[in-house]
Amino acid sequence: MHTKTLVAAAAGLGLLALSGCGSSDTGDSARAKTVTLVSHDSWAVSKSVVKDFEKRSGYKLRVLKDGDAGQAVNKAILTKGNPQGDVFFGVDNTLLSRALDNGLFQPYEAKGSAAIPPADRAGQAGHRVTPVDTGDICVNYDKAYFSEHKLTPPRTFADLAAPRYKDLLVTENAATSSPGLGFLLGSAAAFGDDGWEGYWKKLEANGVKVVDGWEQAYYQEFSGSSEGRKAGGDRPLVVSYASSPPAEVIYAKKRPATAPTGVAYGTCFRQTEYAGLLAGARNPEGGKALLDFLLTRQFQEDMPLNMFVYPVVKGAKVPAEFTRYGPAAKDPRTLAPGKIAANRDQWVKSWTSLVLK
Repeated sequence: MHTKTLVAAAAGLGLLALSGCGSSDTGDSARAKTVTLVSHDSWAVSKSVVKDFEKRSGYKLRVLKDGDAGQAVNKAILTKGNPQGDVFFGVDNTLLSRALDNGLFQPYEAKGSAAIPPADRAGQAGHRVTPVDTGDICVNYDKAYFSEHKLTPPRTFADLAAPRYKDLLVTENAATSSPGLGFLLGSAAAFGDDGWEGYWKKLEANGVKVVDGWEQAYYQEFSGSSEGRKAGGDRPLVVSYASSPPAEVIYAKKRPATAPTGVAYGTCFRQTEYAGLLAGARNPEGGKALLDFLLTRQFQEDMPLNMFVYPVVKGAKVPAEFTRYGPAAKDPRTLAPGKIAANRDQWVKSWTSLVLK
């Protein structure tokens, strides 16, 4: 599950560097045999899958986790021209234009791209990025709370502004969090350019709580998560992911028969995550091999139970836990990449003035 906070950060985490006399040959040799992936903190893959990549490619995989998604994107932009790695994974459709406009990636068409559905290839932008996974940003609800209060959970964006849900919703800051931004974009898709601000005025009047990031919202404020219950969270509605209920089941000490949380599917916004070969990569061939590997069935089928996202490649199997406890939204809200690029910054600015008074 992703923890994605947009924080401008100074560069500081280094790679193997060319150093003084007598050591450059060793450094070059080590670099040629190592491919470095820069990602957000939610990157996770089975050890057996990593070992198989290394055996098949001849490259040692080094992973540099660089904070939440937005923080990692911003740091990659700050280090443009002298990148920290060879491949960047984790920029999503809400932030893609920022990365592309700053020339973060160089073109490469990964092997296996033809198996990606056309709808998910919309943001490829001349193969500067490769779609790797999808997910749905949605409001989750605490089943126990709504049962105890004999209250029907919300289903749509409009429901959330109803008086019966006053002071129940916590969301992430759209200026500092990817799921928070996704929720804002979903509301813009639902209510249009002329209606989304009025909608947020209603949410603000209805007691919506805004926190900086997903971890705080889900693990501290949300009463439905195992960690949130321990922390005394009192908000039974949270902006999270359609894949959060399966995670609650899988990580429970004793697996329950049903998920303790549910999804308001009428509030979902489709998120696509991309990987790309960084401009100025020191090991571009290793980077290309890694991008190819991210589209293999082996990696695609390993992702769901590690990063709680859905495969993007046709034919990749989804775990039974996903189909049972947290299926993907059938009709999520979407926005064209150009629409997001043209309006994102102004929408966030307007949202901030409305909600963060």
